[in-house]
Amino acid sequence: MEIALNGYYTLILATLVLLLGKFLVKKIKFLEDFSIPEPVAGGLVAAAVIYALNAFFGYSFVFFKELQTACMLMFYASIGLSADFSRLKAGGLTLVIFTIVVSLFIVLQNGVGVALASAFGLEPLMGLVLGSIPLTGGHGTAGAWGATLENDFGLVGATTLGIAAATYGLVAGGLIGGPVAKRIITKKLNMQPSVHQATDSSTLKETGDAGEEVFENSDKVRLITATSAIETLALFAACLVFADVMTGVAKGTAFELPTFVWALAGGAILRNALTLIFKFDMFDRSIDVFGNASLSLFLAIALLNLKLWELTSLAVPVLVILLVQTLVMILFAYFVTYYVMGRDYDAAVLSAGHCGFGLGATPTAIANMQAITDRYLPSHKAFLVVPMVGAFFVDIINTAILQIFTKIL
Repeated sequence: MEIALNGYYTLILATLVLLLGKFLVKKIKFLEDFSIPEPVAGGLVAAAVIYALNAFFGYSFVFFKELQTACMLMFYASIGLSADFSRLKAGGLTLVIFTIVVSLFIVLQNGVGVALASAFGLEPLMGLVLGSIPLTGGHGTAGAWGATLENDFGLVGATTLGIAAATYGLVAGGLIGGPVAKRIITKKLNMQPSVHQATDSSTLKETGDAGEEVFENSDKVRLITATSAIETLALFAACLVFADVMTGVAKGTAFELPTFVWALAGGAILRNALTLIFKFDMFDRSIDVFGNASLSLFLAIALLNLKLWELTSLAVPVLVILLVQTLVMILFAYFVTYYVMGRDYDAAVLSAGHCGFGLGATPTAIANMQAITDRYLPSHKAFLVVPMVGAFFVDIINTAILQIFTKIL
């Protein structure tokens, strides 16, 4: 029996999922230690309940897709609206080199995913769902691309699988970053834990200077007025209109892209045009709040729409592919990221950060680096570069690379 829920009921259930997730993360130390997002914690419980209702009573639910889509587009618009290209100057050459390293890894990650998926007899596009879509991209990208792959390419279960892989990546990224950096520091740099360890204030200062206006601190208190909220909503509306128009204009051409890619591009164009040409003072705190709220609601609704029964036949191949991806991340961080970034202490901390968002998310990367700098020495360079690359530049690059892979496959 199928039960369809309208936008009101979908919104109510989504907020209940978020409240449940907040409660679980606060009460269960494992979830907090590995930075499991609240929507994921609550959403997986909801997905399990829905699975039980389907298995025992034959009930299935259809939630209001339009609300999920709108939240997804607002999230990607917020990434674009936060992509201030003038910040490239602050990171200098290190930022450029690290961005190139991350880009190369995204190509490798997708190549490994596609090759292993083909070896298991799966659809090659499924390799992207076990590649940079959920691992480098995270839950937001997994949900967005999952919907696109299901609707445009007929890849059944792509959203469910992608979100499951993204959850695995958060845990794995948090587990491997510290050990990889520690081995580099002790074996290659012959360093021992510092007597004068990095203080919380120095670490917070670096993360605040480099990334206080991006997504790695969604719980930070931000003062927003009614005027700034209205201005921000107008910016989001402009991005969504741009995305809708460009999706129609580009349809059937070589520039045909998913709507959320146009939302991201529209945000980046609008942000930099307003700040560079018209000297408009963007209210980043408001953009962050709306972006994070949209992401949370989008993930909650996406997880409510999970159909876990569609993945039972893929359990073994998926696990093998994800374990191989974890090994590839370890080897790449140890032998490529560290060496290319300068073979020094900063490079070791950057390797820990790369493990964090190469498999998980920017908050995981920050947590990895803090675990190292708290034990050894501060790394101002790493805390400047990783939040900038991990927060929005990597999403733009990942989207471009994924678009190329989907065209080839």
